[in-house]
Amino acid sequence: MMQPKISGVILAGGRATRMGGNDKGLILLNGLPLYQHIANKLHPQVDELIINANRNLEIYHQSRYQVVTDLTPDFSGPLAGMLATLKSASHDWVVFVPCDVPDFPADLVARLWQGKQHALAAYADDGNRPHPTLSLLHRSLLSQLGNHLTNGDRKLMLFMHKIGAVTVQFADNPAAFANLNTPEECQNWEHIQEIKK
Repeated sequence: MMQPKISGVILAGGRATRMGGNDKGLILLNGLPLYQHIANKLHPQVDELIINANRNLEIYHQSRYQVVTDLTPDFSGPLAGMLATLKSASHDWVVFVPCDVPDFPADLVARLWQGKQHALAAYADDGNRPHPTLSLLHRSLLSQLGNHLTNGDRKLMLFMHKIGAVTVQFADNPAAFANLNTPEECQNWEHIQEIKK
């Protein structure tokens, strides 16, 4: 099956408590905000790019990408961002990438699409653990996702099980899924990039 047009979403709407409450997507890495590293890698893989953010909206708007806030004001996790952006996406298939995984695979979207088979959702697994925030969802899942959140459940993995999401293996490249949660991890990442030059 040919890959259809796919919308891409950068999930940057969290509280980032381990970053001292700083907006994680705007943390500078090698002079670029973290979300921009994601955008530069995701943009060539998708037909539309959306940023899910709940603070500093004017800064995110400067990117010229569409910026979508959660429908609820209580920072209710990645599922809230997924719900809001599924509603506003132009295409039926939407891929999600959190703003703190700058090394995610350059073929993420193609592999999720190929690996989903006939399911309406798929998510990455690095061979050691699942990464449900790096996922592909069909917009027909909107009502199920809305109900899941209305019932007070914010567990993303539980939702993936409920909808029969397919696990797509990326065991060939587990390092690609390392996420940056602390200022120290950001500094280490910058250091590694310098060594790679």
